[in-house]
Amino acid sequence: MTQTPIAPSSPDDIVLEDDTLAQRLDRQADAILAEGEARSFEDPTSLRQAVRADADMIRGKVISRVEAARDGIRDEPMKTTLYALGIGVIFGMLMRR
Repeated sequence: MTQTPIAPSSPDDIVLEDDTLAQRLDRQADAILAEGEARSFEDPTSLRQAVRADADMIRGKVISRVEAARDGIRDEPMKTTLYALGIGVIFGMLMRR
């Protein structure tokens, strides 16, 4: 970090009497930023693995929901047809406006 101020100091600025405190805070801030930067550039394979794991989990949930919907349609076809008809009528009325 640079030691020169961006703008001239004003009476509202916080002025530290102990310059070593400011230097210590600068070093700590630099260390925190460097640690975050190092973590952001880690091996991308772990990120790919995490994305693949999430995609597999979502795919499993979607497949189970689709199977549940198919079973519901097979078990009660008349009820499903009436629901679809009702939804179609509602959409038709809304689209006519």
